[in-house]
Amino acid sequence: MNGKQSASIASAVPGGRWSRLAKLGGMATGVVGGMLAESARQLAQGNRPRLGDMLMTPGNARRVVEQLAQLRGAAMKVGQLLSMDAGEFLPPELSEILARLRAEANPMPMSQLVGVLDANWGKGWDRHFQRFSFIPVAAASIGQVHLAQTREGRRLAIKVQYPGVRESIDSDVDNVATLLRISGLLPKTLNLAPLLREAKIQLHAEADYLAEGAWLCRYGSLLADSPAYVLPELYADLTTPQVLAMSCLGGVPVESLAAENLVPQTERDHVAGLLFALLFREIFDFRLIQTDPNFANFRYDRDTRQLILLDFGATRAYPAAIVDGYRRLMLGAIDSDRPAMSKASADIGFFQADIQDRHRRMVLDIVDCACEPLSHPGAYDFGQTTLAARLREAGMLLGREKDFGHTPPADAVFLHRKLGGLYLLAARLKARVNLRDLLQDQAMRPSRQAPGRLAAACE
Repeated sequence: MNGKQSASIASAVPGGRWSRLAKLGGMATGVVGGMLAESARQLAQGNRPRLGDMLMTPGNARRVVEQLAQLRGAAMKVGQLLSMDAGEFLPPELSEILARLRAEANPMPMSQLVGVLDANWGKGWDRHFQRFSFIPVAAASIGQVHLAQTREGRRLAIKVQYPGVRESIDSDVDNVATLLRISGLLPKTLNLAPLLREAKIQLHAEADYLAEGAWLCRYGSLLADSPAYVLPELYADLTTPQVLAMSCLGGVPVESLAAENLVPQTERDHVAGLLFALLFREIFDFRLIQTDPNFANFRYDRDTRQLILLDFGATRAYPAAIVDGYRRLMLGAIDSDRPAMSKASADIGFFQADIQDRHRRMVLDIVDCACEPLSHPGAYDFGQTTLAARLREAGMLLGREKDFGHTPPADAVFLHRKLGGLYLLAARLKARVNLRDLLQDQAMRPSRQAPGRLAAACE
């Protein structure tokens, strides 16, 4: 057995409601103190301090990231969700701080890890393994991943949920949102209620590893005819609501392919193409979308040129009406058919009933901008685009409209989260992809039957 873990990076996950609230309160106090100190420094130098300069200090960035990374769970996840889902409406300084949470989490110490495994597998569970590495290979907001080998020789990747995460979801989401709101860091016009409500629902689903295992099986069935994609095999005998056991797959992190001098353009284009082709199949064929675009959820086998899919906790089934709306919206963008886009947007739920014409035009401008890679003839060069900056500017402009507070339906928010995340990843890879052809290929095909019962996925 592998027993050593670095004490310098491990930290216990606070389990009680009050201890978690105290951590958040300490974070808020530290950030305010840091802003006051930076303000005094700027004034002493004869400068007029700006909010962004006071907020985005190295000390404040470190405080926010370290405290939320130590809390893990929903406290960390809500920061990630805000950075992805509301990022274009937030001050750039706050978006930058929250974005750091996508890749940073502290692992729990070995004593807590053993406690979780004892509770789920029973005392003496280690007798089933030739080796078990207590040092995690990955740590995220809900759990951390360990490598192991059973007595029978099975090589496993085992995801272990942090203790207390499921029980703290609702209070964590409310507490973080309250602290961000009262701090003045969020725009007063940003209506967080629908996002936070859906975040709680989604987080409860992600914290159920039995459900995630069923989605893994479901995707394995749906992609059985697609050798370009590889998924882990679920080991149900070792999977519980807090422990997910899967076969261990190789490959390299997709993000590592961004090194232009080491990875050919054609290979980076190929990987991005696989990601977008899968998304269009999810929307129009499966009506089932893995909505978390975290870069760590994808790996790539450079020998076989296969894309490896790892995480299915954020999987969401989509109703036929929403899928049809997006089909008409995206095809309308390809044809530059503004009336068709407006009708499809209304059917999806982008507009409230009494929306002003000015606001309708502003929303459609954002939709049109977001569809730019989809409507572009030929390969779209994500490495050269200013799309992200233009979307942020348009979103901030709409967010400043005092009489516009409409939030799209949850299905739209989570789909946009996935599409926006893939845009960011394609930009990181500097990929060139013909999204128009990929979209038309899938959008013109009839959808499969509705996803059906989740329990049927592994039967």
